[in-house]
Amino acid sequence: MTISSTGQPPGAAPDTLDAIIVGAGFAGLYMLHRLRQSGLRAMVLEAGPDVGGTWYWNRYPGARCDVESVVYSYSFSDELVREWNWSEKFATQPEILAYIRFAADRLDLRRDIRFNTRVTAAHHDGAANLWRVQTEDGREIAAHFCIMATGCLSSSRLPDIPGISAFKGQVIQSAHWPDEPVDFTGKRVGIIGTGSSGIQIIPIVAAQAGHTHVFQRTAAYSVPARNAPLAPDYRAAVKVGHGEIRRQLRAGLIHGNSDLRVPGEEPVPPGRTAAEMTPAEREAALEERWRRGGAWYMFTFSDQVVDRQANEIAADFIRRKIRQIVKDPAVAEKLCPTSYAIGAKRICVDTNYYATFNRPDVTLVDHADAPIRAVTEKGIRTDGGEYELDVIIFATGFDAMTGALLAMDIRGRDGLCLRDKWQDGPRTYLGLGLAGFPNLFTITGPGSPSVFSNVVVSIEQHVEWIGDCLDHMKSIGATRIEATEQAETDWVRHVGEVAHATLIPTTRSWYVGANIPGKPNVFMIYVGGVGPYRDICNRVAAAGYAGFTLSATDSTGKEGAA
Repeated sequence: MTISSTGQPPGAAPDTLDAIIVGAGFAGLYMLHRLRQSGLRAMVLEAGPDVGGTWYWNRYPGARCDVESVVYSYSFSDELVREWNWSEKFATQPEILAYIRFAADRLDLRRDIRFNTRVTAAHHDGAANLWRVQTEDGREIAAHFCIMATGCLSSSRLPDIPGISAFKGQVIQSAHWPDEPVDFTGKRVGIIGTGSSGIQIIPIVAAQAGHTHVFQRTAAYSVPARNAPLAPDYRAAVKVGHGEIRRQLRAGLIHGNSDLRVPGEEPVPPGRTAAEMTPAEREAALEERWRRGGAWYMFTFSDQVVDRQANEIAADFIRRKIRQIVKDPAVAEKLCPTSYAIGAKRICVDTNYYATFNRPDVTLVDHADAPIRAVTEKGIRTDGGEYELDVIIFATGFDAMTGALLAMDIRGRDGLCLRDKWQDGPRTYLGLGLAGFPNLFTITGPGSPSVFSNVVVSIEQHVEWIGDCLDHMKSIGATRIEATEQAETDWVRHVGEVAHATLIPTTRSWYVGANIPGKPNVFMIYVGGVGPYRDICNRVAAAGYAGFTLSATDSTGKEGAA
C-alpha cells in the first residue's frame, strides 16, 4: 500500500487535526514548524507538487527577488542561518526555491504536507467547532483551526483581451512558465506587461529572440539592481551580525530592508526631508542611491512617499537617467513614467532593462499610441496594426491580496460567505482575523504590511503571533477565537487613514485592485511600517487579545466564557 506524506493511505480521512494550513511557501512551512513546537497536529495542503509557493511557480527567465537575499530568509533558526550560503546579492528563483526546499528538509516538514492537493472550500461547522476543508479530489479534512498561508501574489491572471485562445503560436504566462527551458532563438516574441516580472523577463528574452515586441500599458519606475556575487567576508559578517540585523528589520518602517546595516559595510546615510537639503545635496543623495542599486532608492528622502515635491524630485531623477540610457529620444520619453508618483506602484529593480531598448531587434509598442485590441491567429492587433508573432508572453500580474482566498468557497459562522463579506473590498482585523470567521487566520492578509515590507519578516511575525495566540488559548481553556465587528471596522478605518496620509493610494494599481476588472478599489495594505505594526499586534496580545472574542465550546457547540 502506498503511504502519503501524511502517513495516511491515499483517500483515507485523517483524524481531526488541530490545524489545517493552506499553502507550502515561506508562510505555510514556518507555520507548520511553529505548531509542531506547541505539540499540535497540523497538516499543510499544497496545490503544487513541491514546496515553494510563488517561488515554485514563477520560474520565468530572469526571476529574482528584489529584497537582498541575506535577509529574504528565515531568522527563527540559527541552524538555517549558519548552514545556508547565498551566492548573490539578489537571489534567483532557482536559488530561493533551493533554499525553501533545504529548510523543508532540514526541519523535516514534508511528512506533514499533502502535495498536489488544491483546496476548493473551507466551511466552519459551528456545532462541532471545526473547519471542514474540501479538496479538488473530493476529500474532506477537519481541523479546529484553519490557517491561510496562500500568499499575496499567488493568483495570476490573464488580461481581458479578446482572442487569446485563437493564437496559433505559443502562449506563456510568467507565473506558469514551462518546466523545460524555452528556446526563443530566431523567434518573434511579444511580451505584454512591464511590471516587475516583465522588466526581469525582457532583457533575457531579447538577448535570444529574433525580434522582441514589448507591449507597454504604463511605464514603470525601475532602478538598477547592481547585483553581484556575495563575498565570503560579507556572508560571514551577516552570520555574525545576524541577531542585530534581524532586530533592525523587525523595527523597520515602510520597507523591511530600508535601514539594513551589515557589520563592516559602509552605512547608507540616513534620509532627510528633501526640503532640508540643497539641490546639490539632493542630487548627490539620489546618485548615491542609484549607484548602490535596489529598493534603497525609495528612501532617499525621509518624506519621499508623503510629500509631492520630494517625490517628484526622486521621480524626475529616474526620468533623467532613462533619457541618458535610451538613445532614441522618442522611445525614452515613452519609457518615462509621468502619470503617477514614484512608489504609488511597486518600484522595480532591474538589470539592463532600459538599455535593452537600444537593441535594433527590440520594439516598444506603447498603449498610448497603439492600444491592444485583440489577439489574432498570427499575433497581436493594435490600433497601429498587427504584429505577427511566434510566442506571446503574458507578464500581466496577479489578483493580489484577495485572489487566492476568494478562489475558494470559504464560509464562516452561520454560513457567511467570504465573497459576500468582501464584496465591497477586504475587511480584516490586523490582517490576521475576520469577524464572522471563528478560528480562521490569514498570514499576511489584507490590512497588514505584507507586500509593502520584506514579506519574510512579516510572515515570521504573523506565524509567531498566531502560534502564541493558540498557546494562550490552550492555557485558558479557550477553543474559539473571532475578531469582533467593531475591532475590524476600526482597523479598516485606520489602515485607510494611514494610507491616505501618503501618496501611495493616489493612483490605480494592484495595491487597490485596479488591475482586476470589477474588483472593488480599496487600498489593501498597512503602510504604517513593520515596526509600528508589530507593536500594535503585541499590544493586542498583551491585553488578552483585545478586539477578539475568546470562548469555550461544549460538545454541542454551545459557547461559554473561556
